[in-house]
This record gives sequence, structure tokens and C-alpha cells, in this order.
Amino acid sequence: MGGWRSKFVLFLVVYFLGFATAIYFLAPVSEDYAVDSGQKGFVDSALKSNDFAISLNTGMHKCVDFVIVAVKDLGDFIKQKVSGTTTSG
Repeated sequence: MGGWRSKFVLFLVVYFLGFATAIYFLAPVSEDYAVDSGQKGFVDSALKSNDFAISLNTGMHKCVDFVIVAVKDLGDFIKQKVSGTTTSG
């Protein structure tokens, strides 16, 4: 493993994967999947929440697409500012 930066990135990846897993397991389940006693079981909500998993996947892809566009725009902006300051100075 490399330096502290790669360890920090690995820590962030593991942290956010754990956070996403917690959201996935704690998401509410529709009444179709409720247990006979009227209470929702943890296993049922974890195993039968395909709709939530699909919507979470779609939302994460939208977020990643937005971040990619934002990073490209930021890169262009920084290049413009750096090239503008070097030619005028």
C-alpha cells in the first residue's frame, strides 16, 4: 500500500460502502412485504427491497455522472485561469 493518501482514499471507500449498506438494510419496505403479525422483519426488508436497490443504483449513477461533468468543468476553469494569468503576467 502506498502513502497516507491511498490509505485515506481506501478508508473513504470502505466508509461510504458501509454507509450505503446501512441505508440499504434500514430502508422502509412496502406493505406487500410485511410480516403476518403486522411488523416488518429485518430479513424480509433486507432481502426483498429490490425497488429500493434499483432506485439507489440509479441515483448513484446520476451522482457519479454529475461529479464527472463537474470535475471536467472545474478542470477547464482552472486551465483557463492558469493560462490567463501566465499570458497576462
